[in-house]
Amino acid sequence: MFSFRVHRPSATFVAFLAIFSFLGLFTYSSQNAPINHMAAALQSLKYVVVKPRADHKSTVIFLHGLGDSGDGWEPVADTLAPKFPNTKWILPHAPATPVTINGGMRMPSWFDILSLDDFDREDERGILNASRTVNQLITDEVDAGISANKIVLGGFSQGCALALMTGLTTERKLGGLVALSGWLPLRNKMKAMMSDHARKLPIFWGHGRRDRVVNYEFGVQSVNLLKDTLKIKDVTFNSYNMEHSSHPQEIQDLATWLDNLLKESPETPATEGGSGSTSAL
Repeated sequence: MFSFRVHRPSATFVAFLAIFSFLGLFTYSSQNAPINHMAAALQSLKYVVVKPRADHKSTVIFLHGLGDSGDGWEPVADTLAPKFPNTKWILPHAPATPVTINGGMRMPSWFDILSLDDFDREDERGILNASRTVNQLITDEVDAGISANKIVLGGFSQGCALALMTGLTTERKLGGLVALSGWLPLRNKMKAMMSDHARKLPIFWGHGRRDRVVNYEFGVQSVNLLKDTLKIKDVTFNSYNMEHSSHPQEIQDLATWLDNLLKESPETPATEGGSGSTSAL
């Protein structure tokens, strides 16, 4: 089991879990604003970087949940970094934008969320705009010489939805996707939107059985859609006795999955899939 090191005053293991319990849940103080699309705010993302400790050979890009920031997942990256000395961790910050379920007030968000009860009501344009921006981060890594199949994209909650959207539709043949406590977005359109090579993507999915924010049952439905409708066979689904949060065992399982993925995936030329495109479609 990994020991978690949280760089906060008087941090303990209990405090660490408390932080994760509120990932994607807490609300930033803000000002009322009309709901609008987020393309302008997403044009240039800021992010936390945990640098590789040896030669840079792989990259993990991880997207936080609603109301959080890349800083919230830095303790996890710091904890896993010694096991993956050749891996760079990129933890982007979502811009502060109006969110419908927050009464139109601004908070860090990748796209607007219209409802927590009906995920078929979605901000499609906002999701696609955000996906193009995440694709640019991937392109930057490929342009820097990292093979696309040595790039893993993941996220928690809202960030999970965006990671799935991007990973399943990008022209890049990524190494794999990490989906924690989230859902499959635009599920009625994904089959037509996904890339041909997406069916071969390894996917790690972790979800809490007591999750009442993104209900566990909806996570199971999303996984079944990946397998049965989208015909993605390499989906690892693990459930945990937790709420809308993360769990030490989940991080341990993720580390094992990543270790196998990065070891087994041979490098391919960095120009695979083309270069310079940020389109998710």
